[in-house]
Amino acid sequence: MSSEHPTEPDGSDTKDRARRTDAKRSFNALVQAARDVFASSGVDAPVRDITGKAGVGTGTFYRHFPKRGDLIAAVFRNEVDSCADAAPALAENHPPLEALAAWLHRYSEFIATKRGLASALHSGNPAFETLPAYFDARLRPALSQLLERAAKAGEIRTDLDADDIISAVANLSMPARTARPDHTRRVVNIFMDGLKSR
Repeated sequence: MSSEHPTEPDGSDTKDRARRTDAKRSFNALVQAARDVFASSGVDAPVRDITGKAGVGTGTFYRHFPKRGDLIAAVFRNEVDSCADAAPALAENHPPLEALAAWLHRYSEFIATKRGLASALHSGNPAFETLPAYFDARLRPALSQLLERAAKAGEIRTDLDADDIISAVANLSMPARTARPDHTRRVVNIFMDGLKSR
């Protein structure tokens, strides 16, 4: 009886799986390293800073990301995914209003720390064309579920729209460089008061 993925006598199937696993591991390491380096040094940071932090060689870097835009797009998707995936975890572990507030703070931090990334995303690079739609498809449903849950619990108004809140919190999360370090958290807390049911 033949298997779906037969293993050759030389173990080539096992070797292929190992190579795929190694490739995925190095890809993830590069994305995580780039996220940290971008946060501290901007999206134009030297490749060697990223590869050094990821623990991989330059050849590995360029196999995964032939162009800088490919890496920026991967970091953006990773950050959007992390923010979106936090919503169901918060809903499971916190009361509705608390979960909503925690997610909005997380989203605001994502926006506030990605100013350099946002500038790159609006540069006209073709690598970024699909990212706005990706942002919408992942984050708006995540927020909508939290809003619906809090509204059903009677803790927030029922006329709230996820699109409006996504845009409003994004605008609040772009403070002037002279703002206090806790500016974003304070203004999001004020914004949350306006969402509550009266």
